[in-house]
Amino acid sequence: MAALSKFALLPDAERALSLSIAERIALLPYRERRKILLWLEKTGQLEEFVVRWTFWARPGQRPPPGAWRTWLLMAGRGYGKTRAGAEWVHHLAEGEGRRIAIVGPTEDEARRVMVEGASGLIACAADDNRPCWEPSRGILTWPSGSQAFVYSGANPEALRGPEHDYAWCDELAKWAGAEAAWDNLTFGLRRGHWPRALATTTPRPTPLLRRLVGRGDVALTKGRTADNGMLAQIVVDHVTELYGGTRLGRQELDGELIEDFEGALWTRAMIEAGRAEIGDSIYFPAHAGAGDAAADGNYILSPFKRIVIGVDPPASASGDACGIVVCGLGADGIGYVLDDRSERGLSPEGWARAVVRAAQDWGADRVVVETNQGGEMVESVLRSVDSLLPVRPVKARYGKARRAEPVSALFARGKAKLAGAFAELEDQLCGLTARGYEGPGRSPDRADAMVWAMAELMLGEVGEPRIRRL
Repeated sequence: MAALSKFALLPDAERALSLSIAERIALLPYRERRKILLWLEKTGQLEEFVVRWTFWARPGQRPPPGAWRTWLLMAGRGYGKTRAGAEWVHHLAEGEGRRIAIVGPTEDEARRVMVEGASGLIACAADDNRPCWEPSRGILTWPSGSQAFVYSGANPEALRGPEHDYAWCDELAKWAGAEAAWDNLTFGLRRGHWPRALATTTPRPTPLLRRLVGRGDVALTKGRTADNGMLAQIVVDHVTELYGGTRLGRQELDGELIEDFEGALWTRAMIEAGRAEIGDSIYFPAHAGAGDAAADGNYILSPFKRIVIGVDPPASASGDACGIVVCGLGADGIGYVLDDRSERGLSPEGWARAVVRAAQDWGADRVVVETNQGGEMVESVLRSVDSLLPVRPVKARYGKARRAEPVSALFARGKAKLAGAFAELEDQLCGLTARGYEGPGRSPDRADAMVWAMAELMLGEVGEPRIRRL
């Protein structure tokens, strides 16, 4: 239970929504915890209680309420998706004569993970509900007479014809014949009074997952690797340090379905290819914390040639965020996105102070601020906080997407990179298309601020950025 200590830092409301009964008991003061366990022992319930799934299951691992046809459990690796699926099937198999489809990416993976794996059907079966497994036939038979049949998502034709009451589908995003296999399975899911399917998967932007996420009869449960308090904290910390905030980390650890818009100026692949990892020649100034990094040998210390901050002010305090993005021109001639200081819900004086703090922290020699919203007042607000702030006001003559195109080309050519992970900024960059901005949110405030800063650094003219020969 020591691994559960991290949950003590969670707010009570969040803790109640995310913890299992076991985790809640583990967090109680010693006397209260002992009192509960002694009562369970005295009433003869302790042994049965601690082996029951209801004791260990977190809320996200339990079937959601409502009249859903499909339960889509889309979560990061190690969340406990396989255990949730296996326990759901065991519960259903207590009914007499039910037929359940067990579908994995391949038949071999279905056997190794879903049936014979550490969290599979055999390993988590209760003594009074243990199925008989016939590997040669790919069939499990429970004491109730219910049966489960193993299939491959890569073989859609095998699912054409058989009828089932229920289905458990694992790693749906890996199925080679996903849409055809799912459609054939759905046609055969017609036995009983309420046929249903559970799909457990780590997300990938496949056509089938996109289709399921948007349907009204699909109950969606999301989860992160870090939600599983039974994982060794050293493992969670290690993978988070390596991948946290990156596209891979957000997908594989945070369980986010991350996709590219058609015609996007930035794609996820482009961003990952242009991300400056630890060990690359990134030149952080000493006042930005580079001294500690340099001591570990992670970074090469050298001053930036220039530091520029781009600012996209909000129209009102209750509207979009104020985009505040720091970019630097490295000694290697590459422009780096160094920091995202964007703030939401601040008054003009509030976001002006945030800009000044960023300029002081990074030693910026230029603050480029768009004045389309507010005109001269925008510059005057900034100077009222710091009269010596090196402000350059700019006006946009074209739309955000058109302004972003030449900066996107810099990233495509390896002339601009992200020095770290900036999830919200990256989402906005990938929402900018040749047609305009397609989300998330109403406005790409962070992306627009970055475009202004990078254009000042790399393209020479800020009035309207254009590509020149470097």
